[in-house]
Amino acid sequence: MTEPQAIKPTVLIVEDEMLLRMRAVDIVEDAGFTPLEAVNADDALALLESRSDIELLFTDIQMPGTMNGLKLAHAVHERWPLIKIILVSGQVTPNEEDRPANSRFFGKPMEVQQMIAELQGMIGQGSLKIIPTEVGARTNGTPHDTNTGVRPDPAQQTLTAENSTLRLLLEQAGIDAKALLAQAGIDAKEREAADKLQKLILEEMHHRIKNTLATVRAITSQSLRTAISIEHGQQAIDSRLAALGHAHDLLMKARWASASFAQIIRSAAEPYDSQSVGKFSISGPDIKIGSAAVIAIAMTLNELCTNTTKFGALSVPTGRVEIAWHIDPEKDRLMFTWTETGGPLVYAPIRRSFGTRLIGSLGQQLKGEVQLSYSPTGFAYALDVPMSSLLPA
Repeated sequence: MTEPQAIKPTVLIVEDEMLLRMRAVDIVEDAGFTPLEAVNADDALALLESRSDIELLFTDIQMPGTMNGLKLAHAVHERWPLIKIILVSGQVTPNEEDRPANSRFFGKPMEVQQMIAELQGMIGQGSLKIIPTEVGARTNGTPHDTNTGVRPDPAQQTLTAENSTLRLLLEQAGIDAKALLAQAGIDAKEREAADKLQKLILEEMHHRIKNTLATVRAITSQSLRTAISIEHGQQAIDSRLAALGHAHDLLMKARWASASFAQIIRSAAEPYDSQSVGKFSISGPDIKIGSAAVIAIAMTLNELCTNTTKFGALSVPTGRVEIAWHIDPEKDRLMFTWTETGGPLVYAPIRRSFGTRLIGSLGQQLKGEVQLSYSPTGFAYALDVPMSSLLPA
């Protein structure tokens, strides 16, 4: 008679950035627990009200919606006092008195082994355990942290150094701005207003850079996690970082407010298209979408383009891809389809890679639905989302 398997504790992850949420899911799974995902506080509360198995709330502080992560943490602590709480942020550092009792706080980017150890310390060991390696074993003499027994993360050390340099540059930028104002003969009142504006700009810039560093780290770690070789991992990282850069370029042109949906699609397809052959057929009305959706859509399109050139229709000369979208005015929803034809026989993947997870996560990010079809005649992708999730705020 087989013994019944122990039920793994459930951790509710609340993070509006798709890639960072996926990274948090990996951390929770590596700790041996079951992840449950929410994009904002409203979704999180709905899950908490419908389930009784959630033992820990893992939430970002900066989030859009009716309440941020800190307010969500207080609401959860008040209604479900037995649920443990971890708060993370790349912008603010709340004081202990501002946080719910017995909650923990960590800055972004998160150090993976430390987060796994904290999760296990708060709700048990889960189904996996961290086994510290012996000093010098498989480390080439790299020292361990004597308090935790875990090797320092080289990526984290590099990011810490980069963040220190970033702070110095931002401080210098503030000094340079004051000098320029003085040279321009701007009076004290105007200078005071300019100083306040400069402070706001620098704080926002610092937040965006910290978030970007965390996103880059998530892309790197998850690309290497499922890579079959160093070369494969490097190519995946290069492609995904390039897509992230293109998305930022589009947002910068539109002053980070919105971007053209059609332009995002054409930008993603252009490097893979042959103008003489016309491998892509693209049709649909142009709409402006908000910055929150731009990066998620650009990264998803990059995965679709990469996959079709490696394994799908565009891996052979006869293959074609039809991209089309329209708006259903009655339901106020966007219907987007990606259909491949003329390629090799298609089979559903044996394992769920980072790329497959990413294109499947877009529906959840935008409060819609994603369908993946692995028909022998060609792969197809369909996205059905409410316009309210796409339009600029």
